[in-house]
Order: sequence, then structure tokens, then C-alpha cells
Amino acid sequence: MANTYSQISIHAVFAVKGRDNLITSSWRNNLHQYLSGIITGNDAKSLAVGGWKDHVHIFFGMPVTTCVADLIRITKTNSSKWINEQKFIKGKFHWQTGYGAFSHSRSQRGDVINYIMKQEEHHKLRTFKEEYLKMLTDFDVSYNKEYLFEFYDD
Repeated sequence: MANTYSQISIHAVFAVKGRDNLITSSWRNNLHQYLSGIITGNDAKSLAVGGWKDHVHIFFGMPVTTCVADLIRITKTNSSKWINEQKFIKGKFHWQTGYGAFSHSRSQRGDVINYIMKQEEHHKLRTFKEEYLKMLTDFDVSYNKEYLFEFYDD
């Protein structure tokens, strides 16, 4: 009997609603571990999770039984619920609507993992807006500026 095999690596990024710098160093690593657990718990392979004060990057091996939109929805929903239960912030935590998702070949995995794990260093040189627009441009993704994340002067 034939089986289904794949190797699909997805790098996704999503931001805190209002682009507030809510993801502080006191709980950022816990969030990244929790996100990794959500990914693994949904039959994907967590390759790297990182981010900065107002956004996260997740890199995972995509299962053939789930679509990207479903995995991102589950990840965002479960993590925001967890953040609120942990009371890491005053008020209610939400992720912004939308996300960016980009595919990478297996040969690019090491570079993507390194990039995600060095977000703090990276954001000393480039804002999230600059980073995200570069990703869209590098991947030749057509976009409407009206429908991007809410960007504020960094």
C-alpha cells in the first residue's frame, strides 16, 4: 500500500495586536517553548521558534494532513489563550489578524533557524516593518499596503 511523503518547511511570522511590545524577556522563552509545543502537538515538526517584543517567527515541517491556515489559527488561538491564563500582561492579549508564511527548501533550514534564533541581534539593525517588507519582496509576494500588519514608527 502506498503512503504519502513530503518535506515542506514553512517559516511563518505574526505580530501582537497593536504592535505593542508586550512579549518581554521575562516570559519570551516560555512563549517560544509553548508555541513549539503547539506545533508539535498538531503533528508538525517544530524546527525553530523565536521573535522579539512585538512578533514571533515559527519554522516548522508541515504535515500533509493540515493546511498552513489551520495550523497558524490553532497556534495563535492556543497561545493567546495561554498568555492570558498566565497573566503575563495587564489586560487581554491578542495577536493581530493575518500572518506571513514562506516556504523554504531543506538546504535553507540552517540559515532560517539561525535567523530566527538571532532575532534580538537582528532587530538592533532592522525594524519589524523593514524585516517583514523585505521578506515579502524577497519572496516576490504581491501585497496591498492597506492589508499589512499595523505598523507604527519603531
